[in-house]
Amino acid sequence: MTQAQPDGPATGVPTCYRHPERETYISCQRCARPICPDCMRDAAVGFQCPSCVAEGAKSTRQGRTTYGGQRSGNPGLTTMVLIGINVLVWVAVAGTGSNLSPLVRVLALWRENITLTFPNGRVYDIVGVADGAYWQLLTSAFMHVSPLHIGFNMLALWVLGPQLEAVLGRLRFLTLCLGSGLTASALVYWFAPVNGYTLGASGIVFGLLGALIVVAFKVGGDVRGLLFWLGLNAVITFTFPNISWQGHLGGFLGGLLIGAMFVYAPAGRRTLVQSVGVAAVLAVVVAAVLTRSLMLA
Repeated sequence: MTQAQPDGPATGVPTCYRHPERETYISCQRCARPICPDCMRDAAVGFQCPSCVAEGAKSTRQGRTTYGGQRSGNPGLTTMVLIGINVLVWVAVAGTGSNLSPLVRVLALWRENITLTFPNGRVYDIVGVADGAYWQLLTSAFMHVSPLHIGFNMLALWVLGPQLEAVLGRLRFLTLCLGSGLTASALVYWFAPVNGYTLGASGIVFGLLGALIVVAFKVGGDVRGLLFWLGLNAVITFTFPNISWQGHLGGFLGGLLIGAMFVYAPAGRRTLVQSVGVAAVLAVVVAAVLTRSLMLA
């Protein structure tokens, strides 16, 4: 009588669940099934099998920031692009007459139609927001005339921007910047004198400062340094002439609101709550602008 030998290992010896012919004494740290060296995948502790690694990848949102945004490979890139746009516009303004530049007449924030006689003797009819130049609410945030003005604003943008893009993600950071610029322009449109113009990225900078304060409070960080800079800039805003307190305050409030929408949205419905919250802020801005236009009509 002959006796056949089994193809696999001897009975009682553990074998890889994916390769039954291979003996092993290593188990997956997640499902505890035995795995051979070819099936071992490095994990935080020990090894996992390919099935558990694949399942974990499906259940985990990869590359996301704490507040739901897509993690940026270079958190300073968006800030550099915004700085580049501001610098290019400033060069164009400086090269076409600075304060007399036609870009100032078209892209700065003017409240109403106004006729101005410039020092060169030319007379210009300027169209303001009240008469349909609504693009000025956004374009004015990317315009500067003074080198000192753009220098301070771009330095602040470079300091604050990468930190917020790192924790919010690129899309949310850009939304914060543009939203703060619009809330700043809305407050300027309501409360600044109607016979002048406003320009500069200060509203965006104050919005970033407001959002960073919200983030710091949320994570329990030390906000004393941020509050010191806020207080110092508030003193400068209300002490020195020709500084738009309306733009600074509007941008700061917009940054606080939009930052709070991003940071405090519940994890289970984060994207929905953030989207609805930002849409609500923008709806208030639109309503405020249209109401002001009707009053100035």
